[in-house]
Amino acid sequence: MRLYHGSDVAVAAPRLVGQRRGLDFGSGFYTTSNLTQAERFSANVARRRRSSSQFVSEYDFDENVAFSKLDVLSFSAPDGDWLDFVFACRSGSYDGPGYDLVVGPVANDDVYPTLQAFAYGVLTREQAIDALRVRRLYNQYVFRSEEALSFLEFVSAFSPVEASG
Repeated sequence: MRLYHGSDVAVAAPRLVGQRRGLDFGSGFYTTSNLTQAERFSANVARRRRSSSQFVSEYDFDENVAFSKLDVLSFSAPDGDWLDFVFACRSGSYDGPGYDLVVGPVANDDVYPTLQAFAYGVLTREQAIDALRVRRLYNQYVFRSEEALSFLEFVSAFSPVEASG
């Protein structure tokens, strides 16, 4: 399968970098199988870093082989377990198993109000999950160990701005 990573630089050699901000699945190297999502993320990263560059890096990934050799946590939908995991990772309180790879829906800006309403008790857990299920959420593959990164094979990188212009 093809995975993509959006940034303000091309990433031919992915590496694990500690993150200071709360991310859905904690620290790791974030990718998606959705090219549009990666292009949007490259724009967001460039804006956040005040960079004039945007890149999408492409990788080949053999999901079957990786899943058979790595400790993988996979969420097929935004359910209660996913909600708990995202909240624990975003708050920095996750203290469970150290998975090599975590796969599941992205809690992007479109769903942030729902997550906040749940966090402040405005929505119950069930109401938040119901609200999230009606949204089309892109996926993310988060590589959280060096062993997991070894399953990514760099293909190329391109600027989505130049490709569309």
